Amino acid sequence: MDRLSNTVRPYAWGSTTAIPELLGTPPTGEPQAEMWMGAHPGAPSLLTRDGAELPLDQVIAADPARELGAATVEKFGPRLPFLLKLLAAGAPLSLQVHPDLAQARIGFADEEARAIPLDAPHRTYRDANHKPELICALTPFEGLCGFRRPDEAAALLEALGVDSLKPYADLLRAHPEEAALREVLTAILTADPEEMAATVGEAAAAAERLGGPHAPYAEIARHYPGDAGVIAAMLLNHVRLQPGEALYLGAGVPHAYLDGLGVEIMANSDNVLRCGLTPKHIDVPELLRVVRFEATEPGVLRPEAAPSGEEPYETPVDEFRLSRYDLTPGAAPVDLTAATPQILLCTAGSLRTGDLDLVPGGSVFVPAGETVETSGNGTLFRATVVA
Repeated sequence: MDRLSNTVRPYAWGSTTAIPELLGTPPTGEPQAEMWMGAHPGAPSLLTRDGAELPLDQVIAADPARELGAATVEKFGPRLPFLLKLLAAGAPLSLQVHPDLAQARIGFADEEARAIPLDAPHRTYRDANHKPELICALTPFEGLCGFRRPDEAAALLEALGVDSLKPYADLLRAHPEEAALREVLTAILTADPEEMAATVGEAAAAAERLGGPHAPYAEIARHYPGDAGVIAAMLLNHVRLQPGEALYLGAGVPHAYLDGLGVEIMANSDNVLRCGLTPKHIDVPELLRVVRFEATEPGVLRPEAAPSGEEPYETPVDEFRLSRYDLTPGAAPVDLTAATPQILLCTAGSLRTGDLDLVPGGSVFVPAGETVETSGNGTLFRATVVA
C-alpha cells in the first residue's frame, strides 16, 4: 500500500477555500478546483517505492498484473480504468455531455486521421474512451442534470416574460419530446451571438427579480454574462444534493456542476463536448450528435449500509465502483482486501489504514490482492473496479 501525493488543479471555476479547508492547509488565494487521485497521464499521483518517488501510471506500466490484478488487466487493459477526484466548484462548470464508447472510438479515430494534435484547442476527442461519472456530495452541492420535460422548460422560460424566449417556449410545446428538445437546443446554440447576449441579459434580470426556481440562472449569468449556455441551462433539471447523496451521469446526458465540494469518480477519459458556460471550443454539430434528447429524472443516489458497513453507490458501469464507510472508534477494523486495485480516500476524522494514518484529503493506492484493514473515527471513500 502506498501513500499518494496528488496534484490540485487550479481551474478558474474552482473554489478558493473548499479544498484547503478539507486538507487543513492555508488558502493560496487562487482557485483550487480538483485534486486528482489516479494514474491519468495529465496529472498522475506520485508514490514512493524503494526510496524513489514515481508517478502511479509508470508504476502500473512496469507491472500491470501485479498492481491491477490479472482480471482487471484482462477486462480493461494495462491501465487503471478510473480517476478519483476531490471537486470544489466555486462557479459553474461548463455545460457538457460525454460520448458513449462507440462514439468516442469513432470520434477519436476521425480526429487522428485528420492529424488534429491532441492538445489542439479545437480537439474534441482526446482518447478513445467513454466518460461516465459519479459525483458524491461532501457539502450541500448544486448541479444541473438531464433535460426537464419540455412543458416544464417552456413554463420556466415563459415566466421570465422575455419576448425573444417565446419562440423557444412555443417549440417546446408544439413538438414531441425528442424533436422539441433537439430543435430548441440547436436554436439556442446557433443563434446570433449579439442577439443571444441581449436575450441572456433580459432573462438574467428577470430571473434575479423573480427568484425561486429562476434564482440559479441569475447566478449562472453573473459568471457568464451573455452566454447562450445560460438559456440552455434552463432546459435542464436543477438538483440540490445533501452530503452523502450522489448523482450518476451517463453518456449523452447534459449536465453542469454549479457549487459545492464532492468526491467524483469517472472512467479514465478527457472526452468532453461543451454546450456553453465556457470560453473553450464548442463543436455544435458533434454535440448534437452525442446528446440524448430525452427528459430524465436526476435519480439521486442514497446508499444503504451493508452488514460490513460499506455504503456502495450502484452504477451501470464496471470501470469504477465507489463506496463509503463511516467508521466509529472502538469498532472492529474493517477488512478492505480485494482482488482489484483500490484508491482509499479519507474525507473526515482520523483513520488507521494498513500501517498508515490518514487525515482528511489523505489517500493511498492499494495494489490488487494486498491485505488492508481500516479503523478509527471518520469517513473513508473506497474506489475500485468491477472485474
